[in-house]
Amino acid sequence: MGLDDRKLAVLRAIVEDYVATQEPVGSRALVERHQLGVSPATVRNDMAVLEEEGYIRQPHTSAGRVPTDRGYRLFVDRLSRVKPLSPAERRAIERFLAGAVDLDDVVHRTVRLLAQLTRQVAVVQYPSLARSRVRHLELVPISTTRLTLVMIADTGRVEQRLVELPAPLLADAVIDLRRLANEKLVGVRLSDTPPLVQALIDESPPHLRPAMTTLSTVLLETLVERHEERLALAGTANLTRGGLLDFQGSLRPVLEALEEEVVLLKLIGEVEASTLRVRIGDENEIDNLRAASVVSTGYGPGATIVGGMGVLGPTRMDYPGTIATVRAVARYVGELLAQN
Repeated sequence: MGLDDRKLAVLRAIVEDYVATQEPVGSRALVERHQLGVSPATVRNDMAVLEEEGYIRQPHTSAGRVPTDRGYRLFVDRLSRVKPLSPAERRAIERFLAGAVDLDDVVHRTVRLLAQLTRQVAVVQYPSLARSRVRHLELVPISTTRLTLVMIADTGRVEQRLVELPAPLLADAVIDLRRLANEKLVGVRLSDTPPLVQALIDESPPHLRPAMTTLSTVLLETLVERHEERLALAGTANLTRGGLLDFQGSLRPVLEALEEEVVLLKLIGEVEASTLRVRIGDENEIDNLRAASVVSTGYGPGATIVGGMGVLGPTRMDYPGTIATVRAVARYVGELLAQN
């Protein structure tokens, strides 16, 4: 059965009131707080239909009603009004992120900012090496037989390795190695580098080939073999701010899920393009998060997605405000990476 505009207006009012007050919502309160233009009796009838259709339910402790996951989903998809950030909020985000000194600082500022603005748990994935490209390779001589290889990705990630050379190498030869490696690999996605690294050995002049063979082994380890993903988390204490009905009365499953990095990566790391995703309650594949909602998106310079970010909280969430904040912060971080 489709819901008419009045019933949709009643559902919207119930969601907004419950999110704001943390109290189950009754028909009299709805009539007093909202311009619904009908009597409490009519609102009660509408609420009965909404309950029958599975959009609201009655907690056993109260005469009022609260939204179900299905009710929140309809609210997010059809009823929520976009809540744009104020100019002051936008300036605050820009200023806070612009002060970052390096990639670590960007990630830590971003996760703290998301947690503060949304009052939820925030998770930010470091730019994924698997999605990055080589910006520059540097070879720093330590002695005639040892070099430090420094790989800088276009996302600002930096990886360092020690290279033990098979024989002493003159400074000019190190410069040649660096030039050849950069000419072949700069601008290439890390996952596409293995055949090019092999070509570096094949194409090297004979006097550089032994050193290039050793360097190539380390290059492959740096570029391809070690793609552990890193995450930053903030705002766990925000989970305790809610009412008795949040998280079905128990925080333990949510806290256990937050300790699992694999779970968090599944939540925010699997983002295609720059779409924003809202998962509500039972829509979460992870059992321990079936009483939570997750708002997540990808971020990166321009159209390139290099990582994910998002927030997790109770299903009783300010969806319009949270969606606007996650979207805005992701955009600013993307712009910051593009300027880098």
